[in-house]
Amino acid sequence: MKRAALFLALAGTAMSLAVRAQPAPPIRIGIIFPLTGGSADMGNSARVGAQVAVDEINEVGGYLGRKLELVVRDDKADNDTGLKLAQELVNSEKVAATIGFCNTGVAMKALDVFQSNKSVLIVPCATGTAITAKYPPADSYIFRMSARDQLQTQFLVDEVVRRGLTHVALLVDNSGYGDAGLKDLEAALARAGLKPAAVVRFKLGVQNLEPEMQQLKASGADALIGWTVGPEQGVISAARAAVGWKVPQLGPWGLSHASAFATSQGRVEGTAMVQTVVPNFFLERNSAFVRHYAKVSNETPIGSMMSAAQTYDSVNLLLRAMFDSKGDLSGPALKHALENPGNIYRGVVSTYDRAFSASDHDAISGNMLWLGTWRNGERGYYYKDDERRASIIRRKETTAVAKQSAQPAAQ
Repeated sequence: MKRAALFLALAGTAMSLAVRAQPAPPIRIGIIFPLTGGSADMGNSARVGAQVAVDEINEVGGYLGRKLELVVRDDKADNDTGLKLAQELVNSEKVAATIGFCNTGVAMKALDVFQSNKSVLIVPCATGTAITAKYPPADSYIFRMSARDQLQTQFLVDEVVRRGLTHVALLVDNSGYGDAGLKDLEAALARAGLKPAAVVRFKLGVQNLEPEMQQLKASGADALIGWTVGPEQGVISAARAAVGWKVPQLGPWGLSHASAFATSQGRVEGTAMVQTVVPNFFLERNSAFVRHYAKVSNETPIGSMMSAAQTYDSVNLLLRAMFDSKGDLSGPALKHALENPGNIYRGVVSTYDRAFSASDHDAISGNMLWLGTWRNGERGYYYKDDERRASIIRRKETTAVAKQSAQPAAQ
């Protein structure tokens, strides 16, 4: 009997130790991006950016010994698919938070899922102005790391005015993204006392825009702003070259996607586009990120540098919120922590003293934008002066009125 009791005691102790030795369950983070289809360059770059961040975090122990785990879903740039996947991640997978959406229409259809369930969503790519305007920031669980279209359109119009151009032609796709972008463009032009010289709309998926380009050329415009996503930006550049129209071509961040370069067969060279970040090997965090990215994906150039970097920063800001919430990973706790960060975050895109607040859920302000271009098959700074000043980090402005000048700050 004594032997049996001793055996049972030892067995019980061994089982207790085995239970205690089991690793803590991972913290699961939802990921929703278009991994297939026309927006796949954005989506896959964002996915790799998230993986780079998670790999680095897990290498140093994760969150208090708990690994981070990505629960990845492909929304295919389809609104209904995005809604279904949002419901799955929040209600079935019970993720701690979600990072996702590259397409404004897909994001807008899914926002209610996160808001009604008080589940944090960080949008690293989609730029539609309405995304962070649908709910008052004080109540909203929606945060964003990309530059909203209202900022991008103002930036482009400011550049047009800076060059002394006055007759701007607009070539805009007929998606919800195009509708909202056109509204923002016309408002920005009106603030500058300008009207579009011509406005032409087109369908997504178009393969040739030469007739439309001839129409715009005949308008006598002295500048062209194309408003659409990556592949169609390439179609615009190819058509502009084909009709021999040599006016400046400007566009939002989609003009910087690798699909724009590939579709145009390099004819995007010399165009100008809005950027929050440009590959720069003289910036330590920037160059380290590009090197780590290359270990996960060997794509050259990166499909979308901005998607990748903004998603990387999203994961790291979420991790800091987990620490600031002191172990409470509920939606309300993470929301409060994101709005009230305990420390500065030195990211790839910028150094954030406070990316978000209870009154502002957009991490990017107008002063943080750069004018980029395609140069020798890679993205670069349009102006050499910007390239020389790039080591001066442009931090988010907290004033109500965003300025277009950089704020010097140490890295």
